[in-house]
Amino acid sequence: MKYIILVPAVCGIVALCADQKVNKITYPNAKKSDVVDNYFGANIPDPYRWLEDTNSAETTAWVEEENKVTQAYMAQIPERDRIRKRLTELFNYERYTNAFEVAGKYFLFRNDGLQNQDVLYVLDTLDGSERVLLDPNTIRADGTAALSGLSVNRQGKLAAYAIAQAGSDWSEWHVRDVTTGRDLEDSVQWTKFTNAEWTAEGTGFYYQRFPQPDDKAALTASNQNAQLYFHRLGQPQKSDQLVYERPDQPRWLYTPMVSDDGRFLVIEVFTGDESKNLVFYQDLKALNRQTVELVSQLTAQYNFLENRGNIFYFKTTDGAPRGRIIAIDITQPDRDHWREIIPEQKEALSSAQVFGHRLILSYLRDARSRERVAELDGEIVRDVPIPGVGSVVWSPAHQDSKELIYSYTSFTAPTAFYRYDPGSNKSTLLRQSKLSFDPSDLQTEQVFYTSKDGTKVPMFLVHRQGLKRDGQNPTILYGYGGFNIAITPSFNPIYVQWMEMGGIFAVANIRGGSEYGEAWHQAGTKLHKQNVFDDFIAAAEFLVANDYTSSAKLAIHGGSNGGLLIGAVLNQRPDLFGAAMPAVGVMDMLRYNKFTIGAAWEGDYGSPENQEEFRALRAYSPLHNIKPGRYPATLITTSDHDDRVVPGHSFKYAATLQIAQRGAAPILIRIETRAGHGAGKPTTKKIDEAADRFAFLVRELHLKL
Repeated sequence: MKYIILVPAVCGIVALCADQKVNKITYPNAKKSDVVDNYFGANIPDPYRWLEDTNSAETTAWVEEENKVTQAYMAQIPERDRIRKRLTELFNYERYTNAFEVAGKYFLFRNDGLQNQDVLYVLDTLDGSERVLLDPNTIRADGTAALSGLSVNRQGKLAAYAIAQAGSDWSEWHVRDVTTGRDLEDSVQWTKFTNAEWTAEGTGFYYQRFPQPDDKAALTASNQNAQLYFHRLGQPQKSDQLVYERPDQPRWLYTPMVSDDGRFLVIEVFTGDESKNLVFYQDLKALNRQTVELVSQLTAQYNFLENRGNIFYFKTTDGAPRGRIIAIDITQPDRDHWREIIPEQKEALSSAQVFGHRLILSYLRDARSRERVAELDGEIVRDVPIPGVGSVVWSPAHQDSKELIYSYTSFTAPTAFYRYDPGSNKSTLLRQSKLSFDPSDLQTEQVFYTSKDGTKVPMFLVHRQGLKRDGQNPTILYGYGGFNIAITPSFNPIYVQWMEMGGIFAVANIRGGSEYGEAWHQAGTKLHKQNVFDDFIAAAEFLVANDYTSSAKLAIHGGSNGGLLIGAVLNQRPDLFGAAMPAVGVMDMLRYNKFTIGAAWEGDYGSPENQEEFRALRAYSPLHNIKPGRYPATLITTSDHDDRVVPGHSFKYAATLQIAQRGAAPILIRIETRAGHGAGKPTTKKIDEAADRFAFLVRELHLKL
C-alpha cells in the first residue's frame, strides 16, 4: 500500500498537522471490477462487488489497511485517552437491565459496572440474597459470548437460555437447572429470531430454526425456510418434532406461544413486516392435532395476548391504525363475530397484557409512555402513575399474577424496576440502578418542528442545564425511522459524557416508526421512504435555525436502518452537517434482500425486483447516489460478524465515498472484530467505539475539552 506523506513529513500516514488547515488522507486502493446489473433496462455498475465476500483474502487485506488508516487517525487525537477514561468512569455503575417473576422466584439481570455482559441472578424471595444463575462472562475471556435469549418454565425450575458468539444472530440453546445452577445435556442449534416457549408442564419447548448453512456462508447466506420444532427435554435435537413448516412460503418466520391454560399453541407468522402477521393455532389437547388458520390474510398486526377458554384476546391494528383490543371466539371465528374490547384511542397503543381479569395497556403520547388499566369487558379503570417523562416496559404477566413488574428509564435516569399493585394503584421500588453522575445537571425538553410536507414531528433535546442558544453547541442528531419501531426515552452513559462535553443529544421521532401508530409507520415505507429523510433534514434545519447549533457543529448518527438514514441524507444535504456517523447501515438498496434476513425487509423497503419500488430505492440508495463532491467528515462503523446487515454494505459504501470525496474532510471506516450488529456487544468494545466516535467529533467539529 502506498501512502502520500504531506508537508511537513512529520505529519505521518494520516496528515493531521498542528495548524488544522490540512486534513488529507490517502486511502487503501480498492480495485474496481466491471460488474454491471440490469434493472428494468437500467445498467447499474457495482465495481466493489468483491467486497461482499468477507472470507476472501482481498477483502481481508482491504479491511486491515482501512483499519490501519483509521487507527492512525485516532492515535493522533490526544483527547481520546481522556474521553475513554471518563467513559469508563461513567460505565462503572451498578445497573439492572431486566427483572421478572416466575412461580414466586425473582430473576434479575445486573452488571457490577464494567462487566462485559450482564449477569443473571435469581432470588427465592425479594428479601433473600441474589444468587448467580448464569454469568456469560465466564464463557469467553473477551466477553464476546452473549446471552441472546432466556425462557424460564412456569414452574420456575428450568431456564432455557441461548448463547450467541461474536455478535452473530445465530444462537445455541441450553437448559439450566434453576436450583443447582447446572446445565442439562440438552442443546439446540441453528436458531435465529426465536423464543423458547415452554409447555405448561415444562416437558420441553417450541422454537424456530433454519437449515444448517455452509460454514463459509453462515454469516451471509439468505435465511429462508424456517421451521417450527418442539424439543423434548432429555432428547437429542435430531429427535425434535417438526411442528409446522411451509416450503411454499420460504420467507415465513414463526413465533410460538403457549396459552396460560396450556391448551393452545398459538403461532404468529411474520414475513418480516412487523406491522402485518398471520395467526394460526393448534389445540394441544386434541387427539388429532391440526393447525387452524385463524387469521389467514396479511392485512394488519395481530398480537396474541391470552385466552379465556375459547375466547382469544388480541392487540391489533385491524381497522385501527393506532391499535385496539379485540376478542375472537374460535368456535365462531368469522369477522362478523369479532368483538371490540378497547377501541382505538388518540394515542398509539404500543403494547398490552392480560393479567387476572384485567388489561395493562401501554400507550405512547408524543413518544412518551402512558400506562392504563382496563377491565376485560372494556372499561378503562385508571391511569398508572409513573415516575416521569420516560419509557415503561412491563415484564410478562399471567392469569394468576397478583403483582406486576415494570421498568422505567429516561434520557437522564438509568433503569429502575417497580412492583405495581393493581389493587392500590401504587408502585414500590424494587431495584434501582446506581448513578455515576449528577442528573440534576442535565435536562430534557421536547420540541416540535415542521417537515417538508407540513407534518409536525417531535424531537427530544437533552443537554446541560442553562444551555445558551448561541449556535455554537456541538450537537449529535440521532434518528431511526423504520420498521414500526418507536424511539422512546432511554438511558445511555455514552451520551452523558457528550453532554458533559457541552453537547446536545437530539432524537428526532421521524416517520417510519410507531410513535403515532401504523399510519406514521406506513408514511415512511416503500414509495414514501423519502418522508423519513425529509423529516430528519427538517430536524437539522430546525436546530440550526433556532440557534441550538450550526451546521459546522452538527453531527448526525444512526445505526442499521438508521445507518441507511444517515447515508441517504448525507447524499442529499452534505452542506447541512459537520460530521456523519453511519453505523452498520443498509447502504446497498438494490442488493440488501440477498443476504441473511434481508429479504424480510421488503415490507418496509420494497423490492428491487418490482419496477416502481426499484425506482424509489434507486433514488435514495446511499451507495448509488454518491457523486464526486465535498462531503463532511464521515466515520463509518461496522463489524466483521454482523449477520443482520452484512458488512459488505459498509465496505462498498466506504470505498465509493472515499474515492468521491473532493473536500479535505476524512472518510473513515472502523471495522470491529468479533462483533456483530450491536446486540451483546461487550462493555469494553462499547467504550472503545464511543471513545473513537467522540475523538473523531472533537477533531472534526473543532471542540475544546
